[in-house]
Amino acid sequence: MELWFSEKHTEGVKFSIQVDQQLYSAQSPFQRIDVFESVEFGRFLTLDGYMMLTEKDEFIYHEMMVHVPMAVHPDVRRVLVIGAGDGGIIRELTAYSSIEQIDLVEIDQMVVEACREFLPQTACRLDDPRVTIHYQDGLKFVRHYENDYDLIIVDSTDPFGPGEGLFTREFYGNCCKALKEDGIMVNQHESPFYDVDALAMQRAHKRIVESFSISRVYQAHIPTYPSGHWLFGFASNRYHPIRDLRARDWKKLELTTRYYNTNLHRGAFALPNYVQALLEDVEHVELD
Repeated sequence: MELWFSEKHTEGVKFSIQVDQQLYSAQSPFQRIDVFESVEFGRFLTLDGYMMLTEKDEFIYHEMMVHVPMAVHPDVRRVLVIGAGDGGIIRELTAYSSIEQIDLVEIDQMVVEACREFLPQTACRLDDPRVTIHYQDGLKFVRHYENDYDLIIVDSTDPFGPGEGLFTREFYGNCCKALKEDGIMVNQHESPFYDVDALAMQRAHKRIVESFSISRVYQAHIPTYPSGHWLFGFASNRYHPIRDLRARDWKKLELTTRYYNTNLHRGAFALPNYVQALLEDVEHVELD
């Protein structure tokens, strides 16, 4: 008997992975959590039936969320990570000895516990002494900080369910306030390809533009995410992601990466025309 995990990307498109076995299933107070084993993609995590990560391609997402801002900001000491209970963002951040404190805010403790047990590839650095895990709502947490962080990474789920509040005008404004004057915010920005995802991407971009003087979008190819074409947001009131790239300094760190490099960094901000048009369409209009 063949077992398959399927995620509906649109009414007419499904993405499926053949499953060898289901390793974990639980209902938390916030969402359904499942971990599966597959031959092609290794272990993978789903929340409420939506793909969060697979062992085979998670490095693309996590490296692009972390190393892009770290190669721009010259002195990141304090980092706030919102979401990211799987630990992949933390794993990449802890490679930097200059970072002194990482606050990880995850609303669902059961996600962290499941990943510790079944996804050690990403959860392997959650016990780093610089990491403090706060099991709270990220929207509420960030309200209490001002001029505190050098870098905020918003590793949110999709803009519904537990992650819905992390796509609001209030949230991005509070992130801006919680950053130091030269701080950087990076967020996952959804896909531009399917209409429903493109609308969510446009709304997020519009709200970030309202809060930061510099707001740029960059991209990566992630095979298991809808369409495989995924976007990220880079926002700051000081640093430009290309003009302020410190490529030589970053290379001197001699970090091991499988996807990210500083040439790719530059190229990731060169967007297709259709994506650029979607972004420009909402930069100067009012959204509901």
